[in-house]
Amino acid sequence: MPKLTSRGRVTIPSRVRSALGGRPGDRIEVIEKERGQFAIIPAMRSVKELKGMLRRRRSKPVSIKDMNGAIARGASKLR
Repeated sequence: MPKLTSRGRVTIPSRVRSALGGRPGDRIEVIEKERGQFAIIPAMRSVKELKGMLRRRRSKPVSIKDMNGAIARGASKLR
């Protein structure tokens, strides 16, 4: 049975790591399933799951002159 260290760490048994397919350096997620019960899952997502997460903004190009003007206006508000 794993033990919680004074630093809040726990060693995941090798049997569980093997089932998760985990290697050193991999990230995991701990999710609360029910009150007092948690699940450990690999923090991996398929590239296909990421499709559509970010909306493409259709903005017009901005000139250097416009950028410099925006910076000057922002800097003047700091004074």
